[in-house]
Amino acid sequence: MNDFESQAKQFRDEYNRVFQEISKVIVGHADIVHGVLTCLFVGGHALLEGVPGLGKTLLVRTLSQVLDLHFNRIQFTPDLMPSDIMGTNIINESDGGKRVFSFQPGPLFSQIVLADEINRATPKTQSALLEAMQEHSVTVGGTIHKLEEPFFVMATQNPIEQEGTYPLPEAQLDRFFFKLMVDYSTREELSTILDRTTKGDWPTPAKVMDGPAILKWQQLAKKTFIAPPVQDYAIRLILATHSQGPFACGITNRYLRFGASPRGAQALVLAAKVRALLDARFNVSFDDVKKVYLPALRHRVLLNFEAQAENISPDAVLNEILAEVGEKTEKTGTAKAVRA
Repeated sequence: MNDFESQAKQFRDEYNRVFQEISKVIVGHADIVHGVLTCLFVGGHALLEGVPGLGKTLLVRTLSQVLDLHFNRIQFTPDLMPSDIMGTNIINESDGGKRVFSFQPGPLFSQIVLADEINRATPKTQSALLEAMQEHSVTVGGTIHKLEEPFFVMATQNPIEQEGTYPLPEAQLDRFFFKLMVDYSTREELSTILDRTTKGDWPTPAKVMDGPAILKWQQLAKKTFIAPPVQDYAIRLILATHSQGPFACGITNRYLRFGASPRGAQALVLAAKVRALLDARFNVSFDDVKKVYLPALRHRVLLNFEAQAENISPDAVLNEILAEVGEKTEKTGTAKAVRA
């Protein structure tokens, strides 16, 4: 077993430990937990959408308990200001009696930031996260303040149709690695939830990973091999979302105003690499890309008015694009050649 294989096995073991500790608290929603952990091990941010009460906030809190990282929660409200998040310069009196400005960091200066109900704040406040999410830094009063690594924003939001919510700007949506849709629990899951929450037997997860380990696994994921045809498949999936482009599908031209950005291609490839490692493979397959396709792109495409009028969802459009691009790939024999 070479060094990469040994590290990959250790990564799978530690990943599964994190997953099991989270599962002590979170009942069901395995796909959501895997999605959040994928974001963690590629250095991306996660956006969780669902109606109130489905455990979105609890999931992020539990993740912070399993990881030995500094955690802060920001409750987004309509009156929240950017300085309430980033911090501000305040006047202090020095030992010599002089008044000097000093920077007072806000709750954004953490390693895991829970942006709870992010779409209840105004766009002005939401935009305060843009620099932090992309550059891992905050600029206040002309001074750049670096954030401690690793740095993650885990945001929750309610469906946009609900009262008192503001749509997230496209630039901010694009900075989220995954958008994960949290659905209702099943009958069996609800029974387990009631057993855990109404009988006084609340489990406590253990800490199993720290910051340096997370940074190490992020680098390992990047080293996973992806064959040129598979990478080109991911590229064509992105280009197929560009309306009127040379790779556009019929449904693209009909229902999409704007397609996915290069960040979408990065998300497809990096997330697929994590899926390959978890499946004990050291090269990315077409199926790996397909598994991460929806959470990586559903928030990166913008529907036109016709799609909104016909109540067409981004997932429906993307699924048809995936099928059409996959059919073309099979016809060219590229997928069969890679599998062989």
